[in-house]
Amino acid sequence: MATLPSLFISHGGPNIVIDDIAARHFLEGIPALIERPKAIVIMSAHFETGGVSVVTDPHPEMIYDFGGFAPELYRMVYPAPGEPKLAERVFSMLDEAGLAPTRCERRGYDHGTWTPLKLAFPEADIPVVQVSIDPDRDARWHYAVGRALAPLRKEGILLIGSGHITHNLRAVITVMRTGRPIDPQIGERFNAFTDWFAEKFAEGDTEALFDWRRKAPFPTDNHPTDEHLMPIFFALGAAGDGAHAERVHASREYGYFAYDSYLFQ
Repeated sequence: MATLPSLFISHGGPNIVIDDIAARHFLEGIPALIERPKAIVIMSAHFETGGVSVVTDPHPEMIYDFGGFAPELYRMVYPAPGEPKLAERVFSMLDEAGLAPTRCERRGYDHGTWTPLKLAFPEADIPVVQVSIDPDRDARWHYAVGRALAPLRKEGILLIGSGHITHNLRAVITVMRTGRPIDPQIGERFNAFTDWFAEKFAEGDTEALFDWRRKAPFPTDNHPTDEHLMPIFFALGAAGDGAHAERVHASREYGYFAYDSYLFQ
């Protein structure tokens, strides 16, 4: 089996599984981008712990970590199995890298995990192991978590970071609730941010990317808090040294919600 790439996906809200938008259709098309994986290791921005934790649950249930959405979303199930043996291996690899992981024996799939996987792999027959972010750690640390797991790609295991390239919910919700057109001046701040990331990935400038809070344009407008951007660094690290980044999807919703997704190999 060929070495798989790693992926960063902007997962959207849970309604992505029912809305007719470009980001949904991109996620549905992931099987055309890569070989079918034997298993998936995914870091979701909605799984936060101190340090990195590995889920060893053999039968994860559902976490409906959202409110005010269509009733049908609360009835959806993604019954993909966990994989305790792989989880223990992930734990060992992180431990050997000096990252002091912990185990999480019971945890379901939050919407950062189940919504994109339901679209990409609807049969739910690929085992999934979840790893957490630490919202108090920086980009370089999350890169190290991915880097420690990079060898798994040679075994047909897909490593995914699930977050969002922009995540200013206040701006998005204002447009949703009021129906007002986006402010062009504010919209340009989002364009500048996503374009900067695309440029730095194209240049292979990981040091600038690690220092995004100081060097990227308008970081606070795009990410009032860090957690939804950290999975992109996990995916970058998971691709190993000298990785090439390809922006495989870019679309917008409500003007401010960017769905950029990247393939690293």
